[in-house]
Amino acid sequence: MDNGEERTPELTTLQQKVEYMVEKTFPGEKISGRVFADLVKERGGSLSHSYFSNILAGKVTNPSEEILKALGIGFGVDWRFFKDESEVVDDVVAGLQFLAKRRTGEISGLAGRGIDDDGLDPELLQFVLSLLEDNKDSKDGRDNGPEAAPGGQPG
Repeated sequence: MDNGEERTPELTTLQQKVEYMVEKTFPGEKISGRVFADLVKERGGSLSHSYFSNILAGKVTNPSEEILKALGIGFGVDWRFFKDESEVVDDVVAGLQFLAKRRTGEISGLAGRGIDDDGLDPELLQFVLSLLEDNKDSKDGRDNGPEAAPGGQPG
């Protein structure tokens, strides 16, 4: 059953991560290696267009930390997202889901107290997304468990 909610894709290989970021960063656009390399250069990094194309083709699987940092610069995300066994993958995916919901109007604004220049803590962002999904489910008339029963009593 597809309710339109985006599920976190499997992002285990460098190729999968880069393809995902291309799709989310440049939705509906065909981005060439040359365009991406130019973007990285504009932002102060260095990455050859052929190397980027080889990453997308799955020919590069274990690049240097310098290359991972260039990918992070180009996509505007923490470069550690592209590392093997990355702990930031879920944080980046949650952030992109949040931005997509903001773009579609599902989220119109968010105010927070004590939020620093780094923005929302990743765990808080994931919590906000889960609240939105719970709210969407209840509006769709789905049974969300015991809380959905009249009077708060399990049905």
